[in-house]
Amino acid sequence: MTQAPAVPKTARRKHDREIIALAVPAFGALVAEPLFVLADSAIVGHLGTAQLAGLGVASALLTTAVSIFVFLAYATTAAVARRVGAGDLQAAIRQGMDGIWLALILGAAVIAVVLPTAPALVDLFGASDTAAPYAVTYLRISSLGIPAMLVVLAATGVLRGLQDTKTPLYVAIGGFVANGVLNVGLVYGADLGIAGSAWGTVIAQFGMAAVYLFVVVRGARRHGASLRPDAAGIRACAQAGAPLLVRTLSLRAILMIATAVAARLGDSDVAAHQIVLSLWSLLAFALDAIAIAGQAIIGRYLGAGDPDGARAVCRRMVQWGIASGVVLGLLVVLARPVFIPLFTSDGSVQDAALPALVVIALAQPVCGIVFVLDGVLMGAGDGPYLAWAMIVTLAVFTPVALLVPTFGGGLTALWGAMTLMMAVRMLTLWLRSRSGRWIVTGATR
Repeated sequence: MTQAPAVPKTARRKHDREIIALAVPAFGALVAEPLFVLADSAIVGHLGTAQLAGLGVASALLTTAVSIFVFLAYATTAAVARRVGAGDLQAAIRQGMDGIWLALILGAAVIAVVLPTAPALVDLFGASDTAAPYAVTYLRISSLGIPAMLVVLAATGVLRGLQDTKTPLYVAIGGFVANGVLNVGLVYGADLGIAGSAWGTVIAQFGMAAVYLFVVVRGARRHGASLRPDAAGIRACAQAGAPLLVRTLSLRAILMIATAVAARLGDSDVAAHQIVLSLWSLLAFALDAIAIAGQAIIGRYLGAGDPDGARAVCRRMVQWGIASGVVLGLLVVLARPVFIPLFTSDGSVQDAALPALVVIALAQPVCGIVFVLDGVLMGAGDGPYLAWAMIVTLAVFTPVALLVPTFGGGLTALWGAMTLMMAVRMLTLWLRSRSGRWIVTGATR
């Protein structure tokens, strides 16, 4: 990282308060989001195995479709935060509206693709003959909620850029509760089965989007920002998000390759891989909360023309990332005997998972640095570098992972390859942070 002047204790405490104020609510919102699928699974699971299997396939497709557009949140956060730092709230909210309009356009495009191709997509994911009809039903209905889901992403980015992570937390909690109530009422009360679950989720997502739009529109009117779509602004949002889309697709490719390799290792290994991956994802939520704080704070400092402040808060967040990684790693080691039996009683699966969990525990400090620096560079609007860095990481990881079945080592070796992947990411991000080239001040990059 570029050298920053010595930071007084008072400044460090200020940074700590900023990080905590943004990261804690952000963590709550991040954890609340996957609970939608968990609630749907718990409710639909009582309808039958075929329905639950269909939900699993459809949910995987929906999650993939929405997650590749997460740049709507990331790019919007950085752009809005810069304008906030520059003291131009009108331009900040105008920038956010451009992101929301882009979300609506992309959402409509996704619906146009998913509705006619739902049976083919379900078949591609290998759904059984009994599960496929349920998966198609759920996918087609739930796809109608994709524009709302993408608006939620973009609007979340607006509020994060405005240094507000509490509202997204409240909306996520409200959406989770509404989703659960609607699912129970429509699945069982109205006897709509899996279609009721899908409609419940769609209604909840549109409800969340409506709340976000109310908050953003109210802010736009207060500061005199236009609500009309602006072609140049929407195009600029798309251009800023394109590198982050490449980054996200590269990361998704890494996770898919890891799962494919685990499947080649055998049933016990792939089952253990899913357990380890679920914990790895949960730990990522905790570290990603610090990264979200980084996006918002760094963007604001750079927008305010304060490079020294940006360097100082970057250094402090890296310290937070390392400390959080150490704590999470220790928790993983201590919780291993309790965590694994929650998922399986199969001794061979437990034997495969235990050493792999040790690997991810040791890797958590590295993950902490990666997530923080990733957030810092996103907040700086350094998307093109992040895209190239992730492509390099994918190029290094792929041959190493594919050689795991040949050279042995099983699941532990595969998660060793995943740790190598994180180490490569850390190196590329650390080199960039040291160079100082990410530090570009002003209302726009």
